[in-house]
Amino acid sequence: MSVDRKRQILEAAEKSFSMFGYKATTMDQVAKMANVGKGTIYLFFKNKEELFDEIISSLIIDMKTIAEEEIDDNLTFKENAHRVLYRLLEFRKSHQLTIKLFQEERDIGTKAVVDVVQRLEQAIIQYMKVIIQKAMDDGEIKPCNPEITAFVMIKLYVSLIFDWERNREALEKEEIAKLFELYFFDGLAN
Repeated sequence: MSVDRKRQILEAAEKSFSMFGYKATTMDQVAKMANVGKGTIYLFFKNKEELFDEIISSLIIDMKTIAEEEIDDNLTFKENAHRVLYRLLEFRKSHQLTIKLFQEERDIGTKAVVDVVQRLEQAIIQYMKVIIQKAMDDGEIKPCNPEITAFVMIKLYVSLIFDWERNREALEKEEIAKLFELYFFDGLAN
């Protein structure tokens, strides 16, 4: 029974954060959406921050699962890196909570949301760092700092997917893959 209540509260909270953002979500709102008394929420969570943290932790686990599903041992590092990054950013672009969080970070700059966006980015960087290290160990790529490389890869993808389309027509997945390979793996020099 208590597991069901907790799940009910988490689902309501995620819905509220997705609709209204972190700053505008209140515990009263979550209680109303979950159809429980506000005191019931406090049986499971000390405050809104702890509730938010559990939702974000679950989101990071979902993102890791999605990334792992994209890895194909029969493909090259380049192909897997593209698949993982594109899928994670596609998830971020289509998931209502992440859409609202990135919007709130950009428009309001709520500290808790800025911290969460950094946490999400760091989780992706750490995941990619492991893939990059394996590719180096296997001799598939040159030695490099895997954390910096993961950071640059992610920033390039974010730029090609999100920043580019703010004022221009969105790029197709294949075009993003070609550009990523050109800029990141091949380089522009003849």
